[in-house]
Amino acid sequence: MKSFLKVISLNNNEKALIQKAKKNNREAQHRLYELYASKMLSVCRYYINDLQQAEDVMLSGFFKVFTHLKNYRGEGSFEGWIRKIMVREAISFLRQQKKMEISIEDQVVKDVAQNTSSLEVADIQNAIDTLPEGYKTVFVLYAIEGYKHHEIAKLLDITEGTSKSQLFKARKLLQGKLAAFDKRTSYGAK
Repeated sequence: MKSFLKVISLNNNEKALIQKAKKNNREAQHRLYELYASKMLSVCRYYINDLQQAEDVMLSGFFKVFTHLKNYRGEGSFEGWIRKIMVREAISFLRQQKKMEISIEDQVVKDVAQNTSSLEVADIQNAIDTLPEGYKTVFVLYAIEGYKHHEIAKLLDITEGTSKSQLFKARKLLQGKLAAFDKRTSYGAK
């Protein structure tokens, strides 16, 4: 029962912090930043290979969070609201860098089973990092962030068919990279 009370207490503390931060209380803003910075850096890092650039994007995202905090109405999770800002900021960065190229061709998405039995999270992240930016962005939005193809299309200003095609190609490339890596690690272990 005590853990239940702690959850309520933490939830109330977050709401109080948000209210204080809305009034430009720097200490409350700093505490919110500390609560979410590591998670949001991970979100930015999904899209941006370079850690320093990902940190810059995260900081820019937090600037937007605090600038637009008055728009947060308390509907849904606060973390989810911040996450959407970070995703949009990362995509904006990629567009500015002109690193996101999306080929236009329609294909049907097929579920591709992936065997990642002996792979570590870092290995999978490295494989994702090697994808072309367009493939990587669609893959992360769909497979990690949980966006639907129509949402991705709207967010990236592409068609749903293009989103599906990019996801298909990303999965196919990842499957090949992860299978090759898995074989190398399996042979090295023997």
